[in-house]
Amino acid sequence: MRLSSVDVVGVGLNATDVFYLVPNYPALGGKVRIISSSVQPGGQVATALVACRRLGLTARYFGKVGDDEGGRIQLASLAREGVDARHTRVVPRTPNQVGVIVVDRSTGERTVFWDRHPRLALRASELSRDAIVSARALHLDGCDVAACRVAARWARAAGIPVVADLDTVYSKIENLLPLVDYLVASTGFLLALARVKDPFRALGLVAREYHNPAVGMTLGENGALLLWRGKFIYSPGFVVEAVDTTGAGDVFHGAFVYGLLAGWEMPRILDFSNAMAGLNCMALGARGGIKSRSEAELLMRRGPRYVNRAYVVSRRR
Repeated sequence: MRLSSVDVVGVGLNATDVFYLVPNYPALGGKVRIISSSVQPGGQVATALVACRRLGLTARYFGKVGDDEGGRIQLASLAREGVDARHTRVVPRTPNQVGVIVVDRSTGERTVFWDRHPRLALRASELSRDAIVSARALHLDGCDVAACRVAARWARAAGIPVVADLDTVYSKIENLLPLVDYLVASTGFLLALARVKDPFRALGLVAREYHNPAVGMTLGENGALLLWRGKFIYSPGFVVEAVDTTGAGDVFHGAFVYGLLAGWEMPRILDFSNAMAGLNCMALGARGGIKSRSEAELLMRRGPRYVNRAYVVSRRR
């Protein structure tokens, strides 16, 4: 059967998140009363694909879910959003990946506790080359390194850009990195990988070591910093009333893929991604505040920004 083409295919994590909203995070050994609780779908790649769908792109997901209620919640969410999940495998007698997320109402920051059963690991043999190369972009999180590496190799051979959202230095991740075109990772990941403390130096070292055309890091409320074509681009974050920062990076990457496929210049892609991430922080849940392109562009035009002068000054390096 011939597969229909899609704009973006994702290989990576999904999760079912249990949220607890508290007035403030207690000190070690302390107690605090829960304001509210809820169960919502999340996960790095799955949430990024939902953001792509909300922005009008077509999307396909490769991953695994458990056969419990958490897995059913995730599959139902992907179906509602119109994500092609025919390649998503249901693993018998296995709980879905779970995240227990405590959100501090006073700051919007969250603390995450998570677990993933080993049977949820995606193997390279479970991928479909046709399903990968019939997309315009590949997005992955590197969790199952061997599978991500095969998918990235297929995409590279087909001339399809590979975007990666990495926040953990997984075993053998160095085998995947040379196949990534747009490596936009967490600050902690890149500093740990490069073994330096200076963000600018880390970006330069990683780009030279793995020959990535673009290497960047998300900086939370301070925005994002990217080394692109030999130059640093700093995009400050937008000032919003943060309720929950869960999923901000995932939505950032979905917006990044959207801007990339739209053919925008890199500064605009970063600004748009920051705006989408900021808006998502204004509601509870990884996907609770995903907004439209027009809402993000309004924030880009009118919204105040967090400008960290350390990054602005260092752009001249």
